Amino acid sequence: MKQADIEFLEGGSYLSLATRKRSGDWVQTPVWFAPDQGSYYVFSAGDAGKVKRLRNFSEVRIAPCTMSGTLTGEWIDTAAEVLDAPAQETALQALHRKYGWQMRIADFFSNLTGKTRRRAYIRIDRPR
Repeated sequence: MKQADIEFLEGGSYLSLATRKRSGDWVQTPVWFAPDQGSYYVFSAGDAGKVKRLRNFSEVRIAPCTMSGTLTGEWIDTAAEVLDAPAQETALQALHRKYGWQMRIADFFSNLTGKTRRRAYIRIDRPR
């Protein structure tokens, strides 16, 4: 992967994360992501389909996209994992650095509704 491709990917606000179903089909979802220490970090509802699929298959595809999920670049094959509690703080800090006040607002409303404690954090391997 070329450095220019990584810079283009990391310059965006959204990443399309495609996870694989048992049937082999891919399901793509636009998500916020934050680069940190050679990985990308994402958060999601803990009971979301992408989290369930990741527990079965670590292979994922990522591509830069718009908020609505329209791809703005090519798919990149990589791997991802759902993080355990000790590693989640790294993800949260990276997301706060990138999204600032937007992430704080998301946290505020998630705290009000009790969704914060049900969040899952995902680490995606940075393509090389």
